[in-house]
Amino acid sequence: MRKFALAVASLFTLVGFTLAAEVVFVKFDKEKNEVTVKEGDKEATYKVSEDTKVTVGEKTKDGKFDGEKFFGKAKEGKSKFDFTVDGGKVTEIKVKGKKKDAN
Repeated sequence: MRKFALAVASLFTLVGFTLAAEVVFVKFDKEKNEVTVKEGDKEATYKVSEDTKVTVGEKTKDGKFDGEKFFGKAKEGKSKFDFTVDGGKVTEIKVKGKKKDAN
């Protein structure tokens, strides 16, 4: 019984360290490879790496993540992303796909 309780407690602890939230882009520092975003009323800075996974709409982009290229297209204060953060590092970025007009 103790092993089961310890396993459940460990599971909840690990899940608690991985956070996902919708954020608004503020700025990107290419020298430090850090992105600053606004979560609600607070600003937070996270590290990005080549291993960061990007999903646009339903498609996941393959290859190495280039923060300068990706965030260079983002508009400060307007671009929204879903970030998954683990220990201060961004592990996944999700961008909602744009709907194309049928006309």
